[in-house]
Amino acid sequence: MNASDLAQVLYTTTLQASDRPTAARVRAAIGERLLMAGPDVCAAHVAQEAGDHPEVYRERMRWALDAVNRAYAPCRLLAAA
Repeated sequence: MNASDLAQVLYTTTLQASDRPTAARVRAAIGERLLMAGPDVCAAHVAQEAGDHPEVYRERMRWALDAVNRAYAPCRLLAAA
């Protein structure tokens, strides 16, 4: 999965930017959500939210993308070595 896919999964969790979740918590929330719903269900939920609440979607997705990039950055560095 790429960062965009992981951000969609994170978007569907109960984590909030105001929670200031750690990288470990972001990864755990994504893992838990994938076990519960799978990536296709998450993508469908995100699409529904984008249509129903576009004013909230952009800010939350931006946070989700930033959180995923921070949470998985060390993994990318190790893979490149």
